[in-house]
Amino acid sequence: MSKKFDVVVIGAGPAGYVTAIRAAQLGMSVACIDDWKNHDGSLSYGGTCLNAGCIPSKALLESSELVHRAKYEFAAHGIDTGPVKVDLAKMQQRKAGIVKQLTGGISALFKANKITALQGRGRLLKDRKVEFTPHAGKVEILRGKNVILASGSVPVELRQVPFDGKTVVDSWGALEFDSVPKRLAVIGGGVIGLELGSVWQRLGAEVVVLEALDDFLFMIDRQIARDTLRQFKRQGLDIRLGAKVSGATRGKSGIRLEYSNSKGEQEIEVDKVIVCVGRRPHSVDLFEQGCGVTTDSRGFVEVDEECRTGVADVWAIGDLVRGPMLAHKGSEEGVMVADLIAGEISEVNYNTIPSVIYTAPEIAWVGQNEEEVKKSGRAYKVGTFSFAANSRAKAMEMATGMVKIIAARDDDEILGVHIAGPMAGELIAEAVLAMEFSASAEDLQRTIHGHPTLSEALHEAALAVDNRAIHAVNN
Repeated sequence: MSKKFDVVVIGAGPAGYVTAIRAAQLGMSVACIDDWKNHDGSLSYGGTCLNAGCIPSKALLESSELVHRAKYEFAAHGIDTGPVKVDLAKMQQRKAGIVKQLTGGISALFKANKITALQGRGRLLKDRKVEFTPHAGKVEILRGKNVILASGSVPVELRQVPFDGKTVVDSWGALEFDSVPKRLAVIGGGVIGLELGSVWQRLGAEVVVLEALDDFLFMIDRQIARDTLRQFKRQGLDIRLGAKVSGATRGKSGIRLEYSNSKGEQEIEVDKVIVCVGRRPHSVDLFEQGCGVTTDSRGFVEVDEECRTGVADVWAIGDLVRGPMLAHKGSEEGVMVADLIAGEISEVNYNTIPSVIYTAPEIAWVGQNEEEVKKSGRAYKVGTFSFAANSRAKAMEMATGMVKIIAARDDDEILGVHIAGPMAGELIAEAVLAMEFSASAEDLQRTIHGHPTLSEALHEAALAVDNRAIHAVNN
């Protein structure tokens, strides 16, 4: 006899566990299935984000940035630390502790919200039945009035440089090194590649980033991209664009990578390789053939703007569907779906989803970049302001980068905000809120910002849109 629930969620990452909690808050009976297994065999909730992505990477980024600051910035503050030593084992222990606390927190939230938490494999069958295969025990059949697919994504593997878990690793393996590689290659110069490359470069590795595309961070504003590329290179990251990796040869002293660029065939020898060339939806064997759910050519489950699949009362969210592969995007989709199931009005505004790269400087953006606005044909105006003229950034010894605001010329609506600089990931929240309410550049101009704060750079950039900046020379 099958167990019945109002909602069955497959996946307990940021999309799945948030959906389960919201549905439970709305009075529904909920089961949440997750098959995550750590390298040591232990089981936990939170998916890639909490266990092997967002959270552990940010913990190491914070630790490595403190190392960098101690070596190169503390002296400017009058602080003499002497030789800086890195205890990588303790650093990794701290990271693991943070992960354990947060994943354990999800278990506690499941219990508090009376969610039936199941560890094992979930698979959608016909008629909204879900096959649950536990890590130990017999297969069970669950029935949900609604089924939500939230199985996330997995790293893309290069055929020419396959993972071996030791010398060639994915982004998860890159967070588990027990020593700092002397020579490290990162294949892929996107968000994950830059963050992981930054971690190990700050800790002492010689890092080469091989990016197949000719454009650096193609998804962000070109002005911001050019500025940050210069800063990364000054920090010591060897970023090689247009570098297409063709093969790898393992030897006693490491691994030799072959790649081609505008100069012809090249090769480098390194101790470790991190492959960060993107992620793909984890949709393989997620549902029974003929159940009605369909995927596109890349494996993404096809859904409408409300995350409905082609099957009544079956939904899909997060990395499994179209849109940016971001934890917060998946979480908001989950809240929307739970609300819709409960008969409430809800939506996700995909035009105001922020993105953040947690390097130093941080990079954050929301909305359109200048190239996209220009392509749309809409007349626009731009305001920029450098953190070099921001008093708080100066006091923090972090006066690099800029804020850029793009607004429509006809009605002054803010179309996009782009930040590279200190605490960009925090500052972007103001821009997201402004755009959510269709604010104009003038609205930001007339909003009083505390002094001295980093947020004043956003204020000045808004003023600069109309050539009214106070602490910069206007064009």
